[in-house]
Amino acid sequence: MVKFYSTTRLFSIETKVILTQTDTTVGFLSQNGTKLSHIKSRSSKKPFIKVYTNFQALREDNIRVPNSKKNLIRRRKKTTFIVKHKSFRVAQTTLHSSVLRKLKWNYSTSANEQGKEFSRTFCEEKADIIIEDKNRFCQNRASVLFKINNKKIKRLR
Repeated sequence: MVKFYSTTRLFSIETKVILTQTDTTVGFLSQNGTKLSHIKSRSSKKPFIKVYTNFQALREDNIRVPNSKKNLIRRRKKTTFIVKHKSFRVAQTTLHSSVLRKLKWNYSTSANEQGKEFSRTFCEEKADIIIEDKNRFCQNRASVLFKINNKKIKRLR
């Protein structure tokens, strides 16, 4: 494993695929959706969840959340929301990684082959950067998924 004390060697981090323990499960993170689609062997038309590091980044991306649902989004942890066909989650990184702190958002997907369980060898082959802490990788439950609009909330997962 290679340790980086400076991110200057990691030019164009936006195009890299990062394997890390997310707030919910082991996942691939990247700002390049087509690269993630290729790794997961899934349609490029199927959107990914966009994970923001804070609420300011969410506001800068012009996602309009209904006023009546803003407190729900602020208070729910490990929860993904769909608003007007855009799926997102706000998750402060639990890893103290300078690489992840520099990125305000990432596309996120589980680190496994389509329809299969987590395989460390598959993930290590596909990832450009691996960020792992002393607790190792553990596959947990996926995030809860809600579709919300002005009037109602529907739980999808």
